[in-house]
Amino acid sequence: MGGRILVVGGTGPTGIPLVRGLVERGHDVTILHRGRHESPETPPEVRHLHADPYDEAALREAADGPAYDTVIAMYGRLRRIAAAWAGRTGRFLSVGGVPAYRGWMNPELAGPGGLPVPVGEDAPLVRTPEEDAKGHRIVCTEEAVFAHHPTATHVRYPYVYGPHQLAPREWCVVRRVLDGRRRIVVADGGLTLHHHGYTENLAHALLLAVDHPEASAGRIYNAADDEVLTVRQVIATVAAALGHTFEVVSLPYELAVPARPMLMQPAAEHRVLDLTRIRADLGYRDLVAPREALARTARWLAAHPPAPGGTEEQVLTDPFDYPAEDRLMDAWAALPRLTTDFAVQPGFGLAYSGPGGRPRGNPEFTA
Repeated sequence: MGGRILVVGGTGPTGIPLVRGLVERGHDVTILHRGRHESPETPPEVRHLHADPYDEAALREAADGPAYDTVIAMYGRLRRIAAAWAGRTGRFLSVGGVPAYRGWMNPELAGPGGLPVPVGEDAPLVRTPEEDAKGHRIVCTEEAVFAHHPTATHVRYPYVYGPHQLAPREWCVVRRVLDGRRRIVVADGGLTLHHHGYTENLAHALLLAVDHPEASAGRIYNAADDEVLTVRQVIATVAAALGHTFEVVSLPYELAVPARPMLMQPAAEHRVLDLTRIRADLGYRDLVAPREALARTARWLAAHPPAPGGTEEQVLTDPFDYPAEDRLMDAWAALPRLTTDFAVQPGFGLAYSGPGGRPRGNPEFTA
């Protein structure tokens, strides 16, 4: 039998599939939001409580109203939401962000070479505002949540992708496809691994926490896609979904200025989350494989293109300055190639047996 659940937010990219999943499980669902972004995808049986999740007085008034078995906070001032419902709900679930990890936004803080791969929930956190002001606020918020709700469940999100996302990195590729571009710049071969989470997969992670109250009580979880794709794989997957191919032009990170919006950080280091805990405790596995999720996202963006120069492009900070990109790529192509002639040619090591490796000593296989 389902319980009474309040979702603070519930109309955003992950909120819509979360609310749909709660209704499908038989829960009695109310969403608290401003009412400015009503979605036709919200199930009709869901109640709407219109209030400002950033207004402390409005939150207190809502908390003094009907009792809820579970409160899921996805939007607004999380610390104030946690305080408002302290002692007023059986369960509290909250969503935060991975910038809590020391070095996620500034890899140098994590030491030589940047963050460990992968980053587990017990990795060092930002401890001072001087290290990272935003990361420090996130950590303080997490601590406040558990101070008010010791048995809370808190989920750390990476960047989110999918329909309705306000920072759609895939638009950097989709718009170039729609504009007929045939070349695209990547940094250092486009080999950077950067963990993202598809909307339906992240909602699924929250739903598993709802489904397993005892296992998830008092726990913090990383949530993200099972598979981490390189930037180059993201570009190829998005382009293929739209029947397009690119000549990928790899430049050293320092020169690959047009690649910055896809990297979403001033470095080419990897940012990968360890999902062991959420898999072991809650049985998490992706509902939608990342390559299919990217294809869906690409097709959705092509059908619902953001306005040129609009909010999404401003958030991405991609100017789509094709003449400047062409000048950069042409200048790179015109540079003289350095010689690789050595008296003794360096190899890949005698253990390597792939293309270009040591030839077999005996051309015929014998058992």
